[in-house]
Amino acid sequence: MTSTDQQPFLSVKDLKVHFSTEDGVVKAVDGLSFDLAKGKTLGIVGESGSGKSVTNLTILGLHDRAHTAIDGEILLDGKDLLTATERQLEQLRGNTMSMIFQDALASLSPYHTIGRQISETYRKHTGASKKDARARAVEMLRRVGIPQPDMRVDDYPHQFSGGMRQRAMIAMALVCDPELLIADEPTTALDVTVQAQIMDLLKELQQEFGTAIIFITHDLGVIADIADDVLVMYGGRCVERGTKKEVLRTPQHPYTWGLLGSMPTLDGPVDVPLSPIPGAPPSLLNPPSGCSFHPRCGFTERTESGLCSGKRPVLEGAGGHTAACHLTADQRRDFFAEYATSQSH
Repeated sequence: MTSTDQQPFLSVKDLKVHFSTEDGVVKAVDGLSFDLAKGKTLGIVGESGSGKSVTNLTILGLHDRAHTAIDGEILLDGKDLLTATERQLEQLRGNTMSMIFQDALASLSPYHTIGRQISETYRKHTGASKKDARARAVEMLRRVGIPQPDMRVDDYPHQFSGGMRQRAMIAMALVCDPELLIADEPTTALDVTVQAQIMDLLKELQQEFGTAIIFITHDLGVIADIADDVLVMYGGRCVERGTKKEVLRTPQHPYTWGLLGSMPTLDGPVDVPLSPIPGAPPSLLNPPSGCSFHPRCGFTERTESGLCSGKRPVLEGAGGHTAACHLTADQRRDFFAEYATSQSH
């Protein structure tokens, strides 16, 4: 799934990631597929526990191989990452592919300066001298908007504000000009002004380097700003995917309707309360049978009796816009119109 006819730089096919625990097997990701082309941004959205972060940590090879069962295929520029050795993955991480983590303060070492942490990444993958690596660190800090980078390069993470730490994380992630960048909710803890600056920065850097970006978030407002394509995850599975315009304007899955209904808007009536999705996300130790969303779905009774709880829906739809739902296309159109009307009154 891409917005264009470009060949995918990253291709994930029927990915399954299951963890062995004392309580049983956690099906964190259970049959996920998507494609991403260079220069494009895929937004992956869903509640906590839906499998977003596990998917992307698996792409990077950051999982405990001894307690993790992985099946499927992850191709990065034609190379299968699931059959790659740890040495091969180390050469790719930070170089060809990189990640911006959600909590910059927890991800950066408090014992080393920002400049040292950035320059060590650069030296490892390029063999540059300490002098050249330091100059590169200063250059990257300047590029991400850190004031006085030649002085701040010697500061420690605790001397940076939250927004500046996140910019430093972006500088570290981009120091080797990666072709794939994974951003795991990088703006969650930031105020809206800094959040907007970070989003603009990522878009500018993508235009400059042609980077493929996976942006993980639970916020559809962020997705509307940065993504080309959207993949909605629930219970370790994809329940809807399509272009940003398709998913946000004509969503086809009740879970996506619920996410949109729980998000405040600037142009909506001020006296209409938000509509949270009832219930809680499913346990991945013992996921529901059939459609994993059916225990929380308000439309289950409008399908054939027992269908939602007895049969797992497959992704179907017109063109690249698909949804995994037992409602017919006509039902979805009518029910979404009914749902949208209820949200505007």
